[in-house]
Amino acid sequence: MLLLRGLFLAIKKNPVLVPDHIYVPQHEIMTIKESKQTLKNFNCLVTELPLIFVNDPAIIGLGVKPGDMIKITRKSATAGKSIYYRYVVEI
Repeated sequence: MLLLRGLFLAIKKNPVLVPDHIYVPQHEIMTIKESKQTLKNFNCLVTELPLIFVNDPAIIGLGVKPGDMIKITRKSATAGKSIYYRYVVEI
């Protein structure tokens, strides 16, 4: 809201969808087969992965549910691209 000489003006901002923003890395849901293979390669359990909440703005439009694994691909100046994995949980 903006106040100009006793006059209130409502300023409406255009909403930005977070997944479509240029600085948000690519997020994708992994299949069960991919998830099991990844966990086997890294010799870890899903509970040992970093967590991401089901209502995180970056994954809202993917249709994720608790228990899914997310693969995040980021651009890296040194490595070209780097891949991160997250386990989806409810709050």
